[in-house]
Amino acid sequence: MLKEENKTKLVGLDRIQQAHQRIKSVVTKTPLQRNLNLSEAYDCNIWLKREDAQVVRSYKIRGAFNKISSLSDEEKAKGVVCASAGNHAQGVAYACRALGIKGEIFMPGTTPNQKVGQVKMFGRDFVDVILTGDTFDDAYKEAMNSCDSQGKAFIHPFDDPYVMAGQGTVGLEIFMDAEEPIDYILVPIGGGGLASGLGSYIKQVSPDTKIIGLEPEGAPAMRDSLLKGEVITLDSIEKFVDGAAVRRVGDNTFEVCQEVIDEVLLVPEGKICTSILSLYNQDAIVVEPAGALSVAGLDLVKDRLKGKNVVCLISGGNNDITRTEEIKERSMLHEGIKHYFIVTFPQRAGALREFLVDVLGPTDDITLFEYTKKSSREKGPALVGIETKASEDYKRIIERMEERNIVFKYLNKRPDLFQYLI
Repeated sequence: MLKEENKTKLVGLDRIQQAHQRIKSVVTKTPLQRNLNLSEAYDCNIWLKREDAQVVRSYKIRGAFNKISSLSDEEKAKGVVCASAGNHAQGVAYACRALGIKGEIFMPGTTPNQKVGQVKMFGRDFVDVILTGDTFDDAYKEAMNSCDSQGKAFIHPFDDPYVMAGQGTVGLEIFMDAEEPIDYILVPIGGGGLASGLGSYIKQVSPDTKIIGLEPEGAPAMRDSLLKGEVITLDSIEKFVDGAAVRRVGDNTFEVCQEVIDEVLLVPEGKICTSILSLYNQDAIVVEPAGALSVAGLDLVKDRLKGKNVVCLISGGNNDITRTEEIKERSMLHEGIKHYFIVTFPQRAGALREFLVDVLGPTDDITLFEYTKKSSREKGPALVGIETKASEDYKRIIERMEERNIVFKYLNKRPDLFQYLI
């Protein structure tokens, strides 16, 4: 157990146990499953905590229901307001309908349609969905304006003691179901509600367990805050991992994470996409980008894992099928098997045929070819997308173009141009 002086900021075991009792009739006790493929790949014992199998396909229902059910009768009568990128909104919507409470739910305009549809389905006539802004922070601002004007209770997605305690029940279930001592728990971090709640429980009952937080590389709000020793606000973020991309973590969650998180690591968005595809193809598990963070982070700690007992928290499975092509594209780019060029072909007959025969290898495939000048299709530069069999094939394509004095620009390393391709 942790010494008493080190537990001042943690979410107490009593709060988490009370939350467990409050929500257990509504929340699914999700499985802790040993994953054979990952265990063999990393030479250790890896279990997946399957919050994608939750009643709203993410852990967010735990904190949302715990918070809303704890409100006074007067607060419940006025209704509630929340801001969310998707999963918290579903939890709030489900809780509103289950408890018969009216709710306003503010979501970024960039939220995947699948998540918006799920919120409306879970809440039915008990919730109004308002799409506003491009990020969680935009939606949060509008939600707070609504709270101020109407005097309604705000259900924070992470920075609230009741929400943190509700998320802490994930840790309680892991500890209840684990048959052996756990060496590592890998947990995704957005605003920090899950990491602080789960971490509080685990560190009080199993202080030797290492808790590794994973953030998307394009939104390192918790990592940067911990490094600086105070909560910071990022100037900008990459929004792809919408369930974990926030510019600012919570003040309360930050204080708790300072005590319970042993390390925060950053995972490239492309690697997350590779893990999404692997989980689906190998284990038939559908996860959203934030849900794949823990599995995607295994490579970052693989040298420590041999023979260890490891839990990866699959935080959600609300993936929008319309994003599949983008996920595949980002994965291939990360793995080094998809490349884009602007190629200026010599102005003579047969130049394109020579490129196909002499530059491309037998396993290379053109996936995109488009002349950039509509008024001079046969003479202007061309945008060429090439998919290779292996990452090292890229070097041979470059060598052959240079040998033949072909003028080209490699776009993968030109973010000012590349942003228009994916």
